[in-house]
Amino acid sequence: MKAIIQRVARASVTVGGEQISSIGQGICVLLGISVEDTQKELEHMVRKILNLRVFEDESGKHWSKSVMDKQYEVLCVSQFTLQCILKGNKPDYHMAMPTDQAESFYNSFLEHLRKSYKPELIKDGKFGEYMQVHIQNDGPVTIELESPAPPIDPKQLAKLEKQQQRKEKTRMKAPSESSRERNVPRSSEKLHQKLLATFSIH
Repeated sequence: MKAIIQRVARASVTVGGEQISSIGQGICVLLGISVEDTQKELEHMVRKILNLRVFEDESGKHWSKSVMDKQYEVLCVSQFTLQCILKGNKPDYHMAMPTDQAESFYNSFLEHLRKSYKPELIKDGKFGEYMQVHIQNDGPVTIELESPAPPIDPKQLAKLEKQQQRKEKTRMKAPSESSRERNVPRSSEKLHQKLLATFSIH
């Protein structure tokens, strides 16, 4: 799971020209859910978001207070594009959780966030909709968070290694252009030479 946290003076979400959500001072959270995410990653991210110290204390000391300490608002926006992997210049999103699963997971994330803080201070966009997110970044302060990678399953790792080995074998068996040229029957080569000789004589 990945999140971009921005400290904001204000932020809002508009869908189809209508503002559906807005906050004043606080943080805006852009959240990207991965196919590998579980309840463990969800809880880790909620804990980090709410305890991230991006605000000043009463004496003006920087990086001292969290959004909960200051009793500020949180605006969450689901953003699958954070799970992008570039293939050349083309974005690839196969690591993003499929929409039907991601919506339920995102709603669980919001529910856990509200239980851990004050529900009335948690706002969100509209999952799966085309949104305009208006962010007035305060600072600017932008921090990227990523949940710890889940432990590797040895069985899954062995399966991936076997798949890679099969790909390598297939690649080695496929004849290259140069090998195909070398395997052209000699009779064809002789015919080609005779034709060349004939045209050169005439």
